[in-house]
Amino acid sequence: MSYDVGRGGAEGPDDDPNDPKNQAEGQSQAEGQDQGPGPGSGDAVPPPPPAPGPYPGPGPYPGPGPYPGAGPYPGAGPYGHGPGPYPGAPGPGPVPGPYGAPPGWGTWAGPPPAPKPGVIPLRPLGVGDLLSGAFAAMGRCWKALFGIAAIAYGGAILVVVAALFGAYALVYDDFRALIDASHSQDAAWAEFRPLLIAFCAVWVIAVLALMVASAMVAAACPAALQDAVLGRPATFGAVWRRTTARLPSVFGTALLAGLIVAIPFLLFFGAFIGLVIASFSQQAAPGPAFAFWFLGLLVAVPLAVWLWVRFSLAPAAAVFESAGPVTALRRSARLVQDSWWRVFGITLLVYAIASVTAYFIQVPFNVIGSFTMIPGMNDLGPEPAAAEVLAVMGLFMVIILLGSLVGQLVTSLFPQLAISLLYVDQRIRKESLDVTLAEAAGVPLTTPAPQPYGH
Repeated sequence: MSYDVGRGGAEGPDDDPNDPKNQAEGQSQAEGQDQGPGPGSGDAVPPPPPAPGPYPGPGPYPGPGPYPGAGPYPGAGPYGHGPGPYPGAPGPGPVPGPYGAPPGWGTWAGPPPAPKPGVIPLRPLGVGDLLSGAFAAMGRCWKALFGIAAIAYGGAILVVVAALFGAYALVYDDFRALIDASHSQDAAWAEFRPLLIAFCAVWVIAVLALMVASAMVAAACPAALQDAVLGRPATFGAVWRRTTARLPSVFGTALLAGLIVAIPFLLFFGAFIGLVIASFSQQAAPGPAFAFWFLGLLVAVPLAVWLWVRFSLAPAAAVFESAGPVTALRRSARLVQDSWWRVFGITLLVYAIASVTAYFIQVPFNVIGSFTMIPGMNDLGPEPAAAEVLAVMGLFMVIILLGSLVGQLVTSLFPQLAISLLYVDQRIRKESLDVTLAEAAGVPLTTPAPQPYGH
């Protein structure tokens, strides 16, 4: 065994290159050098990652069904979006809108409010809108409305009083002769006839005067609403000019509608009188006549009410559209069509409200009148003269008549205002009158919709 001095050391028996064990170790070291430094070296490099392999495809996932805690929560708004937190929410932050919209778009407050330039909003009206609009119009136009109504009914009263005095002056002699004859002998037909003619004449004049006064009030209410609906001031002069200009047409409309409504009653009474005469002439029992009376009323009254409601909007049409009587009746029938029950119910309601209001207005006047009359009645003697009784009752009658006049003004004005607004409502529903009114008032009909963010 020898040592190799040129290699810097001696070769021992274990370094024999011909040894199979040493050959295997040399081969392992050569492979380690080819693979790079081992883990113990200073410049360690991690091994490269494995190549990506195939991954599973997108399988079915749960659909948008209900999940725990996703039901209705307190404070939820329309369409399930609400301003407050709900169970399972991350916190009190804003709730995102539908389809990824920015916060705030998930809550919809409904359509924008309709413009209201005057006493009503320019949209289809409810019962509350009609009642509040009628009261608002009465308060806004009270000078014109109460002034014209006072002139109308005051003039009617003066006409009736003048007719009474005129008739009394004409038949005074006949009246005295009738009184004197009643104490001595039976009065003849010739003595009754002048009084009957005078009474019929006064009655006809009173009816015509009341019809003219009612027609004037029915024309004044739409004339005032022409400005009140648009928010314009309704002066007495402007309303008076419109009222007097449309008074003949409104009077003709009311007269024609009254005759049409009276037709069922005229036919019924005519047939009833004929049946009664036939029963008495044949000396038959009046049972069938009274049965006909009952059955006839069951037919005539509903028919008359149906006609009255059908033509109830005619005075408003005569003023708003400057229409004649026949055209106004046709327009009313067309507007009431398919809405008869609604018009009937609202009309009954406003007349009931007016009647109750007039009653409560008259109560204080009655009480005051009674207190003014009681002291005077106590001062009267056992046999007071007619002049003394008239003096005591005079103030009482004046106060009672004043209360009746105020109640009559309310009873006549409020229903006509409500019915005129009902005419406007029917035209808004059927003819889009709100567009025309908005243009006349100079206001936009609808508020622009909100624009998305970034626009």
